[in-house]
Amino acid sequence: MVALATAALAVACSSGSGPAPAANSSATITAVGAENQYANVISQVGGKYVHVSAIESNPNTDPHTFEASASVAQLISSAGLVVQNGLGYDTYMNKIEAAAPNTSRKVIDVQHLLGLPDSTPNPHLWYKPTTMPAVAKAVAADLAALQPAHKAYFAAQATAFERSLQPWYHLIAALRARYPGTPVATTEPVGDYLLQAAGTRNLTPFAFQADVMNGVDPAPQYVSLEDALFSGHKVKVFLYNQQVTDALTSSFLAAAHQEGIPVVGVYETMPEPGYDYQSWMMAETTALERAAAHGISTERLK
Repeated sequence: MVALATAALAVACSSGSGPAPAANSSATITAVGAENQYANVISQVGGKYVHVSAIESNPNTDPHTFEASASVAQLISSAGLVVQNGLGYDTYMNKIEAAAPNTSRKVIDVQHLLGLPDSTPNPHLWYKPTTMPAVAKAVAADLAALQPAHKAYFAAQATAFERSLQPWYHLIAALRARYPGTPVATTEPVGDYLLQAAGTRNLTPFAFQADVMNGVDPAPQYVSLEDALFSGHKVKVFLYNQQVTDALTSSFLAAAHQEGIPVVGVYETMPEPGYDYQSWMMAETTALERAAAHGISTERLK
């Protein structure tokens, strides 16, 4: 969703502190994740051999409105490894990389990694259960190319990361088996990939979700349809993007409250502190299960 005003986000380091070392030093590899969930995966795979920074990490701002500062550009230019989402979500990364070419810099564009066309309508790829294992493997391969002596270490870290996702996969499978076809409503498609994996039925038209995501006023018929999902008690859960809100989305939140429909807050960047990627996805899925099974709201992750 595009806000009326842009917001500058601070660069947040997810490991280490102080000035970043050179991109290909023998001690550490300077790495950057455009969003902090990608930075977290780099950190988990690279371990002691990487110094990782996240460009977007503020849960109180709209990632779609981010504008890179000179310091962000310098950080990206000096990185040995960069991971970005693609699908138009973080196009500032491409501009900076093009302005500061570096033949030794490794860039993982998750859209291209997954073989997704530019027409892919939902850019929130980190909610797809198959995305981060692919990212972890690609990170391990690129780190190994930068530091071949530690290839086995990076591969083992990526394997451990993928194994650590099994509890999340089991929780998704249990939710799908116990509450198949649970009807839900959303403000925008932030958590749609997770909802699909869990076997829910999202009754909010995608055209409405896309309009909200892109800062476009939805057509009146879509607004009326969304209102009817609450007033008619047609949904059991409402997923609300806590990171991007306006008067319209707030009105639907109020309607969910009024009708006693449980709310699950979802985020575009990983809430900090206290979460890594695995615990974040577990928390979101657990919140969805609590809402579907017991009518309990989890509007904000703490």
